[in-house]
Amino acid sequence: MKRSGFSMIELMVVIVILGLLSVLIVPNVIGQSEQAKRKLACVQMKNFVQSIETFKLNNNDYPTTEQGLAALVTNPDPDLYKNYLIGGYIKSVPKDPWGSDYIYLNDGGEIEIVSSGADRKEGGEDNNRDIKLSECETMLSR
Repeated sequence: MKRSGFSMIELMVVIVILGLLSVLIVPNVIGQSEQAKRKLACVQMKNFVQSIETFKLNNNDYPTTEQGLAALVTNPDPDLYKNYLIGGYIKSVPKDPWGSDYIYLNDGGEIEIVSSGADRKEGGEDNNRDIKLSECETMLSR
């Protein structure tokens, strides 16, 4: 009488092979996910810059830090921004890939946009470090 099925040794070999594959593949996949989120943040920030530049063309100035990115959605000061684009420059301000608000800074016409990164706090290291618009060129070229 012949029985069909797998022996215990065959099952153990398959489990060991799956274990080895997961040790090799999983860390690479997890790292790519965070890198993809960081690149997405840079792409979103670059899209903001295009809208901010159009805002400046129409209104002769960038939105202030206090007005923030919300100034691209609705006119923050109709008396000051008389050439504001009807309907705004973007439909809404998206959150960063980790669900936090972007930080917009205007220091005398020097624009910086920042995402707090995976830890959602200022600063941090590695995957938790802040993502700044000024550093996005090198990040997107990798």
